[in-house]
Amino acid sequence: MSVELRAVPWDDPAGERLRVAQRVELTARYGDPDSEPGPLPTADDMTVYYVAFDDGEPVGCAGLRTLGAEHGEVKRMYVDPRSRGTGVATALLRRLEDDARALGWNRLVLETGERQPDAMRFYEREGYRSIPPFGYYVGSALSRCYEKVFTETVPSE
Repeated sequence: MSVELRAVPWDDPAGERLRVAQRVELTARYGDPDSEPGPLPTADDMTVYYVAFDDGEPVGCAGLRTLGAEHGEVKRMYVDPRSRGTGVATALLRRLEDDARALGWNRLVLETGERQPDAMRFYEREGYRSIPPFGYYVGSALSRCYEKVFTETVPSE
């Protein structure tokens, strides 16, 4: 598989289709179309958003939301089920981590849910550690939060 990552606007049609597919999957897992605590990401609060393409077909997406001068949150990480296990998620996450370092951030956080053991295993394998719920996720019984602290950042130019 040859994956191409493209930074796209939040309203990019391929990105929107992937976010809809993610919502359908999460609704099936949690039985609630509105299971996400806190405000949904918007074009105004996404720092960067990527869509992964394989042979021109959108197969995954992920973005970053700035939380402070030195850290941000991974948002809307999703890979089409047919492309899972092929390295798409790893490529997206590495790109986000590179961007975070380039922004001078020393930490990324994220939230996933207890009914997503595959996501939890993926993040743990990629060096993220479990943390108590943060921000809007405090008090959410379904939320599982993670962080990765970077020992090095890349100064922005």
